[in-house]
Amino acid sequence: QVQLVESGGGLAQTGGSLRLSCAASGLTFSLYNMGWFRQAPGKEREFVARISWSSISRDYADSVKGRFTISRDNAKNTVYLQMNSLKAEDTALYYCAARHKVNIQYNYWGQGTQVTVSS
Repeated sequence: QVQLVESGGGLAQTGGSLRLSCAASGLTFSLYNMGWFRQAPGKEREFVARISWSSISRDYADSVKGRFTISRDNAKNTVYLQMNSLKAEDTALYYCAARHKVNIQYNYWGQGTQVTVSS
């Protein structure tokens, strides 16, 4: 049974930082591309960042480029999202997702961790 469990969310002030973690189990983590997505109240889920199975390739949404950094530790089956210079518009439920390296769509999703940024 595949599980993705996010943690590290919480309340931060504008300009502050948070580090999200997503621990994966039940899959061969090193074969999966990993992504972070978010959904704000009343809005659709949107892409935030992704990292390839080998960590060679990383992509970011324009809205977070230069502020967020995605990384992974295959030995710990964990993907991270370091979020700096947080803005109120970063407030959302953040999800991690796993996509096998031969697949187009994401196969597995976590339950999400809430990030709230206040001024």
